[in-house]
Amino acid sequence: MILNQELFQEMYHEYKSLVYNVALSYVQNVEDAEEITQDVFVKLYQSIDSFKQQSTLKTWIYRITINKSLDFLKHKNSQKRFFIFGKRSENENEIQNISSFEHPGILLENKEKSKLLFEVINQLNENQKTAFILSKIDGLSNPEISTIMELSISSVESLIFRAKDNLKKKLGNKFEEYHKKK
Repeated sequence: MILNQELFQEMYHEYKSLVYNVALSYVQNVEDAEEITQDVFVKLYQSIDSFKQQSTLKTWIYRITINKSLDFLKHKNSQKRFFIFGKRSENENEIQNISSFEHPGILLENKEKSKLLFEVINQLNENQKTAFILSKIDGLSNPEISTIMELSISSVESLIFRAKDNLKKKLGNKFEEYHKKK
């Protein structure tokens, strides 16, 4: 696939919301999601020649976005661990790892419950978190998720089931704690 400036701009306008929303689902921070979005499009521009068209462009973009988001979180978490040994951050929220935003894909009346939900989603393992976000937040079908994650449909179904089960258990405990505080 040969990419000229006009074609790249079309691709950017078509997929920027998708990339941003997926990144935001992972990092729960607007600035970080914007940074990941920029990184994804730089990667797309640099590696479009390696796109083999074995999957759709959308699937490929999802994969890159998920990988960039996970890499970003790993890097951020390693910086937090390093902080314990002397590195100081100028951003207090970065150290606390507190989710304090409202995701556009989820409409919950109570901000605290929304914050609680994303805290628990962040505790899922990478595959469960990815399958859950793609299914429940992005609204993709299991076959679409299967293609993006390069897993069988039954594996995706299992990941979503386990994610929901883990969320139910963890949220049950969190809501009990939440109601005891009141």
